[in-house]
Amino acid sequence: MAAPPEKTLKDLSGKWIMQNIGWILRQAIRLATVTLTINEYISDDSLTHIDIQSYVYLSRASSTLRNFWPRNNPPKTRVLITALLNRVATGGISGTTENRTLDWTWRDHSDAIFGELRGRSRWCKLSEVDDDEWLKTGWIEPEGDFVQSYVESDANGWTADQVWGFEMIDGNRYYTRHVVVRKGDDWKQARLVYDYHGSAVAESGEDDDLAYGE
Repeated sequence: MAAPPEKTLKDLSGKWIMQNIGWILRQAIRLATVTLTINEYISDDSLTHIDIQSYVYLSRASSTLRNFWPRNNPPKTRVLITALLNRVATGGISGTTENRTLDWTWRDHSDAIFGELRGRSRWCKLSEVDDDEWLKTGWIEPEGDFVQSYVESDANGWTADQVWGFEMIDGNRYYTRHVVVRKGDDWKQARLVYDYHGSAVAESGEDDDLAYGE
């Protein structure tokens, strides 16, 4: 469902389900639903924290996953598919926990898929975002406050810059993220759209190290 009017970047707490993610990890992830459980709060030192727990749910039979390999997928994707098959018995796959502090301080993060990363997050105005129009366009309140999240992989030579906000899609208000990923002279842009599914409810799962990223 669309984001209710009381949901803003000052209160993202709740459960959000990502729409249409076929571009992420291609076949393996486009067969799944990614759910984010978000807890946003302000600590005693007046810093905003956004803690995100992701879960992955397969939306098609595991036999469909098996049909993708070995012909169509490189070895790394086959490993991901095998991991999905091995972990799906309980219905949900516990993903990574991302604890963001909006103070623009660099922090290290170890991700099972993307490796060793470092990133930082902050509140910002669009005028403070580097000159990339994709990150700045389409928002409902362009003069308001936004969340910017930046991550880089030194080992693999790529960066990902995100701006979070709300925009109108087909007449409805949605929480979205605009993303630009760069590696050398190559770059890709994407928009992640999230359906709101009510207040956060704790999920159970054993695997806190299987991450599919943003």
